Amino acid sequence: MLKFDKETLRLLDIVYQGADVTRRRQVSFDALRPTAGETIVDIGCGSGLLTLELARAVGSGGRAIGVDPSSDMLGPAKKRCKEFDWVETLIGTANDLPIETGTMDKAVSVQVFEYLDDIPGAIVEAGRVLKPGGRLVIGDIHLESLVWFSEDQERMDRMIASWDHHFTQRDVPAILPPIMRDAGFVVEGVTPLTTCDHTLKPDGLATMMMQLMSRYAVDNNHVPAEEAAAWLEEQEVLAAEGRFFYALTHFVVSARKK
Repeated sequence: MLKFDKETLRLLDIVYQGADVTRRRQVSFDALRPTAGETIVDIGCGSGLLTLELARAVGSGGRAIGVDPSSDMLGPAKKRCKEFDWVETLIGTANDLPIETGTMDKAVSVQVFEYLDDIPGAIVEAGRVLKPGGRLVIGDIHLESLVWFSEDQERMDRMIASWDHHFTQRDVPAILPPIMRDAGFVVEGVTPLTTCDHTLKPDGLATMMMQLMSRYAVDNNHVPAEEAAAWLEEQEVLAAEGRFFYALTHFVVSARKK
């Protein structure tokens, strides 16, 4: 797993408020369709950006609950949402939500399920806390959709192979619909959102992935530090020469509890 030290959290905060990740949240928000007075849980809320948006949408007559296993993430989430007393932030996991059965109108999770060891169990757990007819929206990336130009494809493959170790499932959007149906949900739609960059943006997903991937590969002894540095340098040179290209697709799966 990634280590969320101060430098990592700073980078995440910049990129998570940038255009690429904002669009991801917006697609999940639109699929969830939050309305005034609803009670909604944000599973794996991280630093609380989506939780804050949900709090605004449900208003003081509703509740927005952010759940995350990391106290380092929940600290910024609490601070971000402090003006809304109908927001709760709770320690918990997708497979063990600290929420009473059948009390949620809706549940949402953005880029969390790729890290879970038991995805079917997490879907069952989401169903447990939802009311009948409750809505579940899960957004995650399909790593097979990654397209990333490099003049040294073998080195790029080694960097991607290293990154594969930091999650448990690289094809979450493809396996979610049947898992949801088996857990008693009606799958209502799958919406793709592709990020495609031919420039290297300071607040973009590619910038974040470059920094996290190089650090992760070196910290876990997957590649030598010199190789990771050379990979980073190549991408920066390609960007300076106008030859950078990166694309990755995020999918949002929407379902309703029977």
